[in-house]
Amino acid sequence: MIRPTLLALAIASVPWTVHGQSASTVQILSPVVVTAPVVVAPLVVETDPQAPRQPLPANDGADFLKSIPGFSVIRKGGTDGDPVFRGQAGSRLGILLDGQEIYGGCGNRMDPPTAYVYPESYDTVRVLKGPQTVRYGAGWTTGVAMFERKFERFETFGWRGHGSLIVGSANRNDQVADVTVGTSQFYVRAGGSRAQAHDYKDGDGNTVHSEYKRWNTYGAVGWTPDDNTRLELSAALSDGRAAYADRGMDGSKFRRENLSLLFEKQNITSLLSKVEARVYYNYVDHVMDNYSLRDKLPTGMYSAMNPDRRTQGGRVSATLTPSDDWQVTLGADFRHDRHRSRMGMGMTADMADGYRDKSRGANLTFRQMGLFGEAQYELDAQQRVIGGLRVDWHEVEDKRIASAQQGEKDKRTLPSGFLRYESDFDGGYWYAGVGHAERFPDYWERMNKKDETGGSATLNVKPEKLTQLDIGASYSDGPLSVAVSGFYGHVADYISLDWTRTATRNIDARIMGGEVDASYRFNPNWLGTATLAYVFGQNRTDDRPLAQQPPLELRLGLNYEQGNYSVGALWRLAASQHRYDLYQGNIVGGDRGPSAGFGVFSLNAGWRAHPNVLLTAGVDNLLNKTYSEHLSRTGTGAEGIWPANIRINEPGRTFWLKMQAEF
Repeated sequence: MIRPTLLALAIASVPWTVHGQSASTVQILSPVVVTAPVVVAPLVVETDPQAPRQPLPANDGADFLKSIPGFSVIRKGGTDGDPVFRGQAGSRLGILLDGQEIYGGCGNRMDPPTAYVYPESYDTVRVLKGPQTVRYGAGWTTGVAMFERKFERFETFGWRGHGSLIVGSANRNDQVADVTVGTSQFYVRAGGSRAQAHDYKDGDGNTVHSEYKRWNTYGAVGWTPDDNTRLELSAALSDGRAAYADRGMDGSKFRRENLSLLFEKQNITSLLSKVEARVYYNYVDHVMDNYSLRDKLPTGMYSAMNPDRRTQGGRVSATLTPSDDWQVTLGADFRHDRHRSRMGMGMTADMADGYRDKSRGANLTFRQMGLFGEAQYELDAQQRVIGGLRVDWHEVEDKRIASAQQGEKDKRTLPSGFLRYESDFDGGYWYAGVGHAERFPDYWERMNKKDETGGSATLNVKPEKLTQLDIGASYSDGPLSVAVSGFYGHVADYISLDWTRTATRNIDARIMGGEVDASYRFNPNWLGTATLAYVFGQNRTDDRPLAQQPPLELRLGLNYEQGNYSVGALWRLAASQHRYDLYQGNIVGGDRGPSAGFGVFSLNAGWRAHPNVLLTAGVDNLLNKTYSEHLSRTGTGAEGIWPANIRINEPGRTFWLKMQAEF
């Protein structure tokens, strides 16, 4: 069933002729700059990472996600911020790259999973809200963000591709290319990206230590003997560097190696609709130091840390259709995750890279295996019930040689499940669902943390247990489209960090909030959009506000299209935030007091020079506003980096130009 969709901005889709293949249909470039995503189904938001958007995101996953209502970013430089969804950060939000889990190595979140995401190298980004699915991994309490590459089989020999160039303020310079060549039996896809920017300036002209340079390559070969079968082997390699204004070190290496093998088979029998299996390998080699990207050492001595992380996993699932009314997905997934580290502290200049000669020592090793089942039953043509259950077996082992707990393990069996009712009506749908998810504490919550007695919390942090109600509706009638979603949840043993002494605590918490997306087409040329997002969190154990909660945010957009031309405006408004808990927070950071509200106005324009060639330009923060996000990190006071205990300001007036082509 195709449900009504909320189009934040119109994106035209028309037939497109692939070289040597005339039956394909892909999205033709539109001169509209996208400022919001599309709600495609209950609790599912989908957006195109290759479409131009405002404000112009950095070349990483977190900055891209912030254009979706409900998302915020904890800034620490020009790139590699931490995504926050509905006030929840860290491992509460799942990040999947083509169905694969990936984790960073830095113990202080210098490289969150989204640091290894190059959005425009993917074809679509889907966000699944809340604990309302069990198919995509264990313990994602706030939702899952899925960066995915689409596949379409060639009928005859043909090729297709995508490319783009970006230039902008702070010497922003990005290039992206992606090409697929194939026949009805085989295909090869290859692509890459490169992104670079210098330090940006805030609205007052202050320089923020924030430069970065990244590159990424990937490739895949596939066998497609028929329309229902695909076997694909893929690989990726990337690296880069990034400067940070919130700490005494920068990231001088972000190397990622990836291998994946996928098998899919559809329309097997009347009962067995689909079988899918994937195994993957992700390896992250990260270096942070205080000398590669700084003119002056904070301590006068050279220091570096070099953690690495290897994640191996897999998933197999089968989709069954016992009758026209039933669809059942059964499956299993597993993951083995190992973290190691080495360092060189207080080195002299001639020994600055001496850490490379040292052997790495293991820290923690994680193992997880899960079984899941999810079913949908059609009550009638307008009503359905969806539910799912999963159980996960977790284990973490302390591998540190110097630890008193070396060789000891924490083992848990954690259940999750949900039940949701959906109903269609004329012009839309509504839904209500209850979900329960239990989250095994992650590396950052365990490693080098203390409990309230001062002892090690590595193996005794309790799992989080969330029970949440999700409700919502979507309605479309003529020029008007509206989608509303809300949630109310109770979290037992919520994992909170006290940054005054780097201690981990378990508390009870209450969370609630929601998002509103609306658009109205005044006439064929004019389209208005509005999004609203709000979250409220309460620490019930201490009767204080839950830390690290973003303020109320409103975005208003207006777009005009005429032929091959378009112009648009975006006004982003954030309220002040006076609900905070000083120095309390999550694995990314802690509250630093109240924050002021702000409004940022941006403009854009587009010209479709050819059906497959699009030029867009814009200016973000047109009025050169000086402001910072409530959740952003603060500086350390190092000379030439950023003042101590002051939130890092956002970029001032930013000009950009983007050219992209489909061929």
